[in-house]
Amino acid sequence: MRKFFGKKLLLGGDCAEEIYGEIKDLPIIDYHCHLDQKKIAENATFSDIGELWLAGDHYKWRAMRLCGVDEKYITGEADFKEKFQKYAEIVPLLAGNPLYYWTHMELSQVFGIDCPLNGKSAAEVYAAANEKLKKISVGTLLSQYKVEYVATTDDPADDLSYHGKYANTQVSPTFRPDKLLSLDDDYLEKLGKVVGYPLDSVKAILRAAEERLIYFKEHGCKISDHGFCRFPTHFAAASEAELFFGKRKSLSAAQKDALFGYLLVELMKIYAKHSVMVQLHFSVTRNVNAQMFKKVGVDAGFDVIASAAKPEEMIAFFSRLSDEERPETILYTLNDSDLASMCCLTGAYRKLRAGAAWWFNDTVEGIRKNLKIISEYSVLGTNFGMLTDSRSFSSYARFDFFRRILADHLGELVEKGEYDFDAAKEVAKKVSYYNIKGALQL
Repeated sequence: MRKFFGKKLLLGGDCAEEIYGEIKDLPIIDYHCHLDQKKIAENATFSDIGELWLAGDHYKWRAMRLCGVDEKYITGEADFKEKFQKYAEIVPLLAGNPLYYWTHMELSQVFGIDCPLNGKSAAEVYAAANEKLKKISVGTLLSQYKVEYVATTDDPADDLSYHGKYANTQVSPTFRPDKLLSLDDDYLEKLGKVVGYPLDSVKAILRAAEERLIYFKEHGCKISDHGFCRFPTHFAAASEAELFFGKRKSLSAAQKDALFGYLLVELMKIYAKHSVMVQLHFSVTRNVNAQMFKKVGVDAGFDVIASAAKPEEMIAFFSRLSDEERPETILYTLNDSDLASMCCLTGAYRKLRAGAAWWFNDTVEGIRKNLKIISEYSVLGTNFGMLTDSRSFSSYARFDFFRRILADHLGELVEKGEYDFDAAKEVAKKVSYYNIKGALQL
C-alpha cells in the first residue's frame, strides 16, 4: 500500500515548513483534557486498537452514527474488533473531517502504519496495530509525545488519590464544579459528606467550594473549569441569593439565572484569591437526544452548538469583577460566529484571553479561523495554544495537527512579506509551549 500523509501535510510553503521544524518536537502541556488519571497511575494497557480508539471517543461515535452504523457497533455489545471494522468502513467518507486527519496521524505516529484506513485495509491494519500495541501502554504514549503536564477534569467531591508525578508527566486535577452549581439535592448531600457539614445555604456552598479548591491546590491544581450554555444576565445580591436558594425548586427562570450569576461571580473571586486560572466553556447545549441520553448517558456524542454568546452578556458578567477580583481567564466558545466579539472583549478587561478552537471547531478551517481572528482582534503571541480536550490517550497527535496549522498560518504571512520570519518562529514556539508553561509556572 502506498504511503500518504507526508511530511508536508498542512504546510503550504518553505516558511511554514521551517517554522514547523522549530516547534514539532517541543514537549506538550495538556492543560485541559478528560483522560482517566487512574489509567495513568496504573500505566494501563489496551486489549486492542478497538479499545484504544472506540471505548470512549464520542467524536468517532458521532461520525459512525452520521454514516448510519448501528448502535450495536458504537456503544453496544459488539466486540472491539467488530467496532474497529465498522469504523474503518466509514473513514473514507470523512473527507476534510478532523477525524480523517487524526486517524491517519495516529496510525503513523503511534503504530508506524502509513496506509489509508478503509474497509478493505481494516483487517491488516488491525493486526499490525495490535502487534505494536503489545509494547504500548499509557506511559509509553505519554513518553513518546513528551507530555510534561496533564490537567484532568475533576469534580469537587473527588478524592484525587491518583494524581501525581508519573515518570516525566505531572498529572494534576482541574476544579470543575458544574454539578455543584446545578444545586441538585443529591449532589449537595454528597459534597456535604465530603466536607463534613450540610450545604444548606449559599454561604455553606461557597465555603465548601473554597475548601475543596484549597484541597485541589494541595494536589497540584492550577486551573478551574466551567461549562454552560450562556452567561448569566441577572445577578442576585448575597441576601437575595440565600432567599432564592431556600426556594430553589420553585424559582422563575430569571431567579435561577440570578442565583447562578451570583454563585459564578463569587467563585471567580475565590479563584482570583487563590491564583487559580479559569476556563469558561460556553455556547453549548448538552444531551439533546433524550432517548439516546437515557440509553447511553452523557458524553456520548449528543451535545450541540448553541446560540452565540451576546457581547452585552459577557460585558455584564465581567463588569462585576474588578481587575483584582478577576482571575486569569480563558474563553472558549462552541459557536465561533461570536469569535470576533469575544476576542475584542479580551482587550477591554485585563486577564482575559481567547482559547483554542473548541470541540466542533477543532478542524483545519476552524483552527485557521481561530488563529486568524485572534491575530486580528486580539494578540496571537500571548495565546496558550493547543489542548486535547480528549478522553483518548492516542489523541496527542492533535498537537501536531495544531502545530502544523499554526506554522502554516504564520508561514503564509511571512511568504507574503507581511511578517518578520524570526518573529514568526518565536511566536510559534511561545504559542505551542512556552506561554502556557510560564502561565502555569511549570
